Amino acid sequence: MAKLYFRYGTMNSGKSIEVLRTVHNYEEQGKKVLLFTPSVDDRSGVGIVASRIGMQKSAIVIQDGVNMKELAAKERPNCILIDEAQFLNAGQIEQLAEIADDLNIPVIAYGLRADFMGQLFEGSASLFAIADKIEEIKTVCWYCDKKATMNMRCKDGVPIFHGEQIQIGGNESYIPVCRKCYTDKKREAGQH
Repeated sequence: MAKLYFRYGTMNSGKSIEVLRTVHNYEEQGKKVLLFTPSVDDRSGVGIVASRIGMQKSAIVIQDGVNMKELAAKERPNCILIDEAQFLNAGQIEQLAEIADDLNIPVIAYGLRADFMGQLFEGSASLFAIADKIEEIKTVCWYCDKKATMNMRCKDGVPIFHGEQIQIGGNESYIPVCRKCYTDKKREAGQH
């Protein structure tokens, strides 16, 4: 029986590298993979999954109206991979579960747990609720040696704690931090 996996981590934890490595491993064995990414993630261009170390691959763009289950039924891949799954809505996450349950195709979704204010994204909350297996991809805090669990948004190198939930960016906009360093920086900014 196929499963729905959610592999989550902070910014800079290597999620996209892991997605690209997994695609490579399947394809190297002559197996078919469908790679999806939400249309909102346009850092490297819409429909491109890219890592900070320079690896990239074209992906199917998830936007309103895209029926991933229908596409999976037609294409019959060995596996489905999703990058930036936190940006999906609850209905799209249900489609992923149906792909695993009804079509017996494993689905591995990669994404952030929470936003820069510590709030769950809709897609992440849905995946935490229904995924068969949840795995953390770990990295280290920018400021200390503890495990990073939070994403800190920065503007010109200064931490900020307000704004829209979604702001697409990389190292120029976000750093991985532990909860203590996040709280300390929030207090320094007079936000806590």
